[in-house]
Amino acid sequence: MQKDLKAYRKSYEKGKLLEEDIPANPNDLFKSWFHLADTSSHVEEANAMSISTVNKNGFPKARVVLLKGYGIDGFTFFTNYNSSKGKDLLENPKCCISFFWPSLEKQIIIQGIVEKISDKKSEEYFQSRPRGSQLGALASNQSSVIPSRDYLEDKLTRLEKEYENKQIPKPKEWGGFLLKPVSFEFWQGRANRLHDRILFTQEENNWKIERLAP
Repeated sequence: MQKDLKAYRKSYEKGKLLEEDIPANPNDLFKSWFHLADTSSHVEEANAMSISTVNKNGFPKARVVLLKGYGIDGFTFFTNYNSSKGKDLLENPKCCISFFWPSLEKQIIIQGIVEKISDKKSEEYFQSRPRGSQLGALASNQSSVIPSRDYLEDKLTRLEKEYENKQIPKPKEWGGFLLKPVSFEFWQGRANRLHDRILFTQEENNWKIERLAP
């Protein structure tokens, strides 16, 4: 029997998104909204985003990953290229990332095409990470089946000894992706479920702006 959730309700009344307040470039609106989230005491990880991919069998999968950079060139995140999302993106580079900040009643959905960033940039970011995170990346063959938690922790212990007082090398299968957007949708919660939805779609040299029904 399913649990009944019909009584779960929330009224959205914290903001609005009107045409006269919308910049011509969606990157400017993203920057503004991200700053609000990043400086809010009610948002713990403003850069946490859901990444949706589709595998070779046509099944979608979403997971939460941390955004590590953004700008007019796109959105950067890092992973193991042999992980399930890495394999999905190498086979089908179409990708969707989304941010939801409940305390701000805001959501952003970005669709685009990903490409690998340079190994040099991946190396630079890897070496900026805490040693524990570097060793974790080296220890984990992400998304592969392992016999137990002890197996993973034993491997980490061996690597800690092996690289004591040494620079930890970036695994060759670990690196970054850059998502180049083709569309942005900005969602602002409003009263009575009449939410604001503004869609930016990339055209040749500019962005088409449209309002969507909630």
